[in-house]
Amino acid sequence: MAKGKDGKTVVESLGGFLREQRLASRLSLRQLSEQVGVSNPYLSQIERGLRRPSAEVLQQIAKALRISAEQLYVRAGIVSPAEHVGATVELAILADAGLTERQKQSLLDVYSSFLALNAGQDPEATQHMEK
Repeated sequence: MAKGKDGKTVVESLGGFLREQRLASRLSLRQLSEQVGVSNPYLSQIERGLRRPSAEVLQQIAKALRISAEQLYVRAGIVSPAEHVGATVELAILADAGLTERQKQSLLDVYSSFLALNAGQDPEATQHMEK
């Protein structure tokens, strides 16, 4: 398996990240497994880095945890960060070793909300605000 900068395999770091996000969401392993539609032991194996989930399972986990599925795909090694030319801000945040996982998620949430806010505005109003 591919090793990351910290010496952990991609699956181990993904599992740790998922556990951190689950705990931050105040969900038990059983609650998350029910929401995702997988067994409790299978989800536990994913968190411990013993199993590599499919993209479909990751998508369901992301939905249940209310986080970006793309973020999980990159962490799981399913999608290469280089493939996301337009996602440089998100990938830079994810790659920053100086931030905790919770801080990274907070920054991603703020960035996403700004993009959504700007997408709903009139382009001329946005230009006036920049001047």
